[in-house]
Amino acid sequence: MADPNPQEAPDGPMFDEVVAFTSDLIRIDTTNRGGGDCRERPAAEYVAERLADAGLEPLLLERTRGRTNVVARIEGTDPSADALLVHGHLDVVPAEPADWTVHPFSGEVRDGEVWGRGAVDMKNMDAMVLAVVRDWARRGIRPRRDIVLAYTADEEASAEDGSGFLADRHAHLFEGCTEGISESGAYTFHAGPRMPIYPIGAGERGTAWLRLTARGRAGHGSKINRNNAVSNLAAAVARIGEHRWPLRLTPTVRAAIAELAVLHGIDAPRLDDPDTDVEADIEVFLGKLGAAAPLVEATLRNSTNPTMLDAGYKVNVIPGVATAHIDGRMVPGGEDEFIATLDHLTGPDVDWEFHHKEPALLAPVDSPTYAKLRAALERFDPDAHVVPFCITGGTDAKQFARLGIVGYGFTPLKLPVGFDYQALFHGVDERVPVDALHFGVRVLDHYLQSA
Repeated sequence: MADPNPQEAPDGPMFDEVVAFTSDLIRIDTTNRGGGDCRERPAAEYVAERLADAGLEPLLLERTRGRTNVVARIEGTDPSADALLVHGHLDVVPAEPADWTVHPFSGEVRDGEVWGRGAVDMKNMDAMVLAVVRDWARRGIRPRRDIVLAYTADEEASAEDGSGFLADRHAHLFEGCTEGISESGAYTFHAGPRMPIYPIGAGERGTAWLRLTARGRAGHGSKINRNNAVSNLAAAVARIGEHRWPLRLTPTVRAAIAELAVLHGIDAPRLDDPDTDVEADIEVFLGKLGAAAPLVEATLRNSTNPTMLDAGYKVNVIPGVATAHIDGRMVPGGEDEFIATLDHLTGPDVDWEFHHKEPALLAPVDSPTYAKLRAALERFDPDAHVVPFCITGGTDAKQFARLGIVGYGFTPLKLPVGFDYQALFHGVDERVPVDALHFGVRVLDHYLQSA
C-alpha cells in the first residue's frame, strides 16, 4: 500500500533549486531545428551531475553523437510493485532573440517569472523532477514503487535520437514500468471566474505527417499542359485542406465532455441518441463552454493541415514533379478512416505516404493512477476542477507506449488568471511563474511518494 501520509517537503531548498535549475537549463541552448544539428549533451550532463549528487547512478546514452539521453532508476520500498516512468525532454524549439523582450536563452528571473525558451516546454518539468529527487535524498525519502527517470533528446523532431532510441535499444532500463507521466497537462486553465480547470492528459492524437507527390509532363510554361504536376498537386492539397472530418468521440473526450457539462451547469450533448444531430448538438455545446471549448474541440475528429509546398525552379518551366507536406493527426481508433480518406482526397494523380507516423494513445480515466493524480492537484489547490483531456499533438509517451507504458500528461503548474500557457507553448516570451514552479514541486513530491 502507498503511504497515505507522504512527508511534506520544506519550502526552502527544493523551492530554491527548482528556480535555479529551470534558469540554468534554459541557458543551455538545446535548439532542435529538425535537421540533426541539436546537441542536448551539455543539458544531459548538467542533469546527470545533479542526479549523481543525489546518490543515483545516471546513464548517458546516445544514438548519435551529442544527442544525449539520461536514464536513472530510484529503487522503491516495495519490490513487487510496478514501476513508474517520469520523463521529460531536453530539447526546445527555435527562438528568434529579436522577437523577445528578454533573450530567449537568458533564463532571467524577472517580475516573479523565469523567462526563456523551454520555460513551459519543458525544462520547467525537468527542473521540478530534479529538485524533488534531490530533496528526497536530503530527507531520506524512498517512494513505494521504483521510479525510472528519463531525460530525452529529440522530442521536438522525430524522437529517433531520444525516446524512440531508448524504447528500441534500451527497453531493459524500463523493466516493470506500467505507467508514465510527462508534459502537457495539470496546468491551470482559467475557463471563467472562479473556474480553475486542471486538464490531465489521458490520450493523444496520433501523428501523421504526410508527403504528397504529383508527377506530370514537364514542359514550356507557354504551352497548354493537361498533365501539370503543380495543378494536380494544388487540387489535391485544396481538397485536403477543405475536408470536414466527421466526429469520432473517444472515451477520453466523452469523459471530458461529461465533466465540463457538469462544471458549467449545462446539458451534455446526446452523443448516442440516434435521433439527434450529434454534429449540431456538439457545436451548440462548444458555444456554451466558452473559454473551455479548446480543451475538447481540436480532438473531436481527425485533422489535416497543408503546411509545405515545393515545385519548380523557373516561372516559364512546368516541372515534372511537385511535392507537398501535410500535418495530419489521427484520433485513437481513427487510422483506417484516415488512410481511406487520404486515398480518396488525393485522387489518381497524386501519391501520398507517411513521412512520419506515431500511434494515437488512450489512458484510462477510471484508473487508480488518474485518481491519485487528481487527488494530488486537489490537495494543493482545493478549488481545482480536474478534467481529463486528449492532447492534440504528441509527446514522448508515444514511443514509450511501445513498451506497454500508459502515459498521462501531468506537469503541475498553478497559473494566475490571464496567464496564457497555451499561447506561450512554442511562443514568444515563454516564461513560467516562480510560484507555479513551487506549486509543481509540491504536487510532484506528494504524488510520487504516494503513487
